[in-house]
Amino acid sequence: MTLYVLNMIQPVGEVPPPEVLGPVMAELAEIRRDLESQEAWVFGRRLHGPEESTVVRLRDEEVVATDGPWVESEEHVGGIVIVEVKDLDAALKVAARYVRVTGLPMEVRPFQG
Repeated sequence: MTLYVLNMIQPVGEVPPPEVLGPVMAELAEIRRDLESQEAWVFGRRLHGPEESTVVRLRDEEVVATDGPWVESEEHVGGIVIVEVKDLDAALKVAARYVRVTGLPMEVRPFQG
């Protein structure tokens, strides 16, 4: 079994209103329950928007923290899901379920090791 992170890519901007977001969240909860029953669910959570980011980097010999995202972009990682599945094909099938519900792209990436 391999661990994969599924990064949900969201546009920067307003969150959809509750009447739109509510049914989507209910379907996402169903996907989570299915993954839990298959013992494939490891972790998942929404992230705050990129405006809440802080980047820590080394400049010369000093560690500096800067408010704001690492890069300015029209899109950002809005949430992550970590699953443990047989292979990339299985991870892609999970990602496809999320894409069908949200309409948002998902980046699928395996963990090393």
